[in-house]
Amino acid sequence: MLIWFLPLFLLFLLIGLPVFFGLLAAPGLLLWLNGQEKDITLLYRNVYNGMDSFPLMAIPFFMLAGEMMNKGGITIRLVEFSQALMGHLRGGLAHVNVLSSILFAGLSGSAVADTSALGSMLIPAMEKQGYTRRFAAAITAASSVIGPIIPPSGIMIIYAYVMGESVAALFLAGIVPGVMVGVGLMVMIRVLADRYDLPKAERIVIKDQSISPIEGWFSFFLLRVNLGGILAMIASAMAPEGINGWIFFAIGLVIAHVILMAMRKQVSSDFRIVCKRAVVPLQTPILILGGILVGVFTPTEAAAVAVFYAVIVAFFILRTMSLRDLPEVLSRAALTSAVVLLLVGAAMAFKTVVSLSYAPQILADYILSLSENPLMLLFLINILLFIVGMFLDAGPAIIILGPILGPIFVDLGVHPVHFAIIMSVNLTVGLATPPMGLVLFVASSVSGERVETISKAILPFLAVEVIVIFLITYVPAISLTIPRLTGFVQ
Repeated sequence: MLIWFLPLFLLFLLIGLPVFFGLLAAPGLLLWLNGQEKDITLLYRNVYNGMDSFPLMAIPFFMLAGEMMNKGGITIRLVEFSQALMGHLRGGLAHVNVLSSILFAGLSGSAVADTSALGSMLIPAMEKQGYTRRFAAAITAASSVIGPIIPPSGIMIIYAYVMGESVAALFLAGIVPGVMVGVGLMVMIRVLADRYDLPKAERIVIKDQSISPIEGWFSFFLLRVNLGGILAMIASAMAPEGINGWIFFAIGLVIAHVILMAMRKQVSSDFRIVCKRAVVPLQTPILILGGILVGVFTPTEAAAVAVFYAVIVAFFILRTMSLRDLPEVLSRAALTSAVVLLLVGAAMAFKTVVSLSYAPQILADYILSLSENPLMLLFLINILLFIVGMFLDAGPAIIILGPILGPIFVDLGVHPVHFAIIMSVNLTVGLATPPMGLVLFVASSVSGERVETISKAILPFLAVEVIVIFLITYVPAISLTIPRLTGFVQ
């Protein structure tokens, strides 16, 4: 009888019951009808146990860091930087929208935050420049799914927690797929430029921008340290062992300074100021990934460090926040984190009934009976995940389906990290997929355009994202190369 928990859960969703209550009501009702009152106690106790985890502490920290960066005026700096780089292309602001999403992904890791923050700024600007509102809303929703793919990523933290994988490995595995989605969307914008008569644009460099002396010197220092560090890593990887790494770093700093001074002469002073204003916020993903790669801190500790860096930036370097702003920022981060963690707790409790019902074994037997070809099974599972993503948020879907599907495909020879990326990207794209994609409703709210019209305009961009999903699925190197090069995957 317990096998009916999933159809009952879907029924609750269709009648409008919130996901959190549906995840608890469906198995609870069936356990009661089955005379398993003791298991009902276990079910609801697991709501707390599902949230009581050190790795999951990274989620509220990353949420808080993203809120602080957004409140501190970081979003507009990223948009200005994107305009300076991409604004001259045909359909310039649409390209800026995508590039801003790629950059913003390194700060928040949330598709909803991306749609809300960038959409409220870019959709009116695109409409003013001649884009239709539905097109502007569609590209904002489509590009926002990059947020949970490029690290830091909340759903990858959840997947790692549920499946016992390395958060660092999943973070690194998401970099190339996230960039591929962004590049694919830009290619589609160029294809649609003539068909929709997208506005031509000129390079937009904001004139007479100012930057404080402390931020100027901070940017000066960070640029050289980052570029010097990259050069040192390349040199140490190519050089014989036994040479002190600090020697490479010192030489790298000198070379980095020479390169940057040479580049300085090639651009205008206004362009330099726009780029310098973007250095401090863009240090956040570098700080997170760099610290994890070097082994200085864990992903959870990296999230706490990101919050500390956001405080330093917002209060002391940019000085765009005051103590009066803290209550609003803390409450927004707390509410967003509470929603995610409650869903995780409920989904972990839901997972208890999944194990009691023998659903994993039944579904595994059924999947394996369809075909013995792993490539065909991967195709079918992509279709399943795509459909699930239309109706269910990525976090609960991962917790419910990950323990069922993951072992099946690992036994078939799919690398665990590779399957994690397949599942995460697929369910993330589902956030922008009609009829129930969450970011479609956020884009509708921000733009004032109906969900139905956005859904039609977003279809070409969804086609690109589906193509990227299948490339990720059948070319494992896309996901696994960076983790292997850094030693996080064997």
